[in-house]
Amino acid sequence: MSFAKAADELHVTPAALSFQIKNLEEHLGHPVFHRLNRAVELTEAGRILAPGTSEAFNRLESAWRATRKLQDTSALSVTAGPAFTAKILAPRLYDFARAHPEIELRFAASLRMMDFDRDEIDVAVRYGEGPDVGLYSRTLLNDAVMPMMRPDLAERYMSPNSLIDAPLIYGDPLPLLHAKANWKHWFLANDIEHNPPLAAQFSQPDHALDATLAGDGVVLARSALATRYLASGQLVAPFKVALKVPTCFRFLCVAGNEKRPQIAAFEEWLFTDLGKLPNGTEGKIQIPIEDLI
Repeated sequence: MSFAKAADELHVTPAALSFQIKNLEEHLGHPVFHRLNRAVELTEAGRILAPGTSEAFNRLESAWRATRKLQDTSALSVTAGPAFTAKILAPRLYDFARAHPEIELRFAASLRMMDFDRDEIDVAVRYGEGPDVGLYSRTLLNDAVMPMMRPDLAERYMSPNSLIDAPLIYGDPLPLLHAKANWKHWFLANDIEHNPPLAAQFSQPDHALDATLAGDGVVLARSALATRYLASGQLVAPFKVALKVPTCFRFLCVAGNEKRPQIAAFEEWLFTDLGKLPNGTEGKIQIPIEDLI
């Protein structure tokens, strides 16, 4: 609602802008603005025209950005949740950078469901069941929930029954997706009637893993987020039963973009690197949470 500000944004003079608006109004056959002493207001025609015009320019800008990105093979924007970024991606980025020095990685660690076009995102790692309509989607890590602890605590708690006396940790929004992915139902899967109090509860799974690494207790954790610690031996998952959940981490991009050089390179590296790690479920009895009472 300011000709002066609009002219400045468009890098033209106010006189040139006024001339263009006059031409627009003559072509349309209706005035678009009421000219007041120190302000302008949209007419009825202007109010009808403005939303569609704004949407059209936004779509044009989005298409322009997407087309220009086809020529850019040097940058790659990736979004993933904070826990996945901290526990899976961040510790491995040096290896990717060393293998692909020509690609500049940009990360957005967020639980917000970002839009590929609007937020200028190339790749997303999302957790859930899908479906991923209109996207290239590939399962990156399947998931299960199981007790994990430091090796020194594993010497003290050697059976599922012994965990009744253990300080238990939980810190994961997974029960919001699956109400039975909790300590009570893990005990139930081991034929133990026990609804334990928690020693500590965290809002983020990576914080719960950090507390477990510090020796604060035994965590009920997602195998996909703990691969690094299970592989290094910092944590162990000593019991045979795991709760299998239908959700998983998926590698996503706009359909067709998976062939772009930097996206293809990142996908190949990520799947190869994570494929070398144990997921903690080897040799375990995985009980689907849907089968629990």
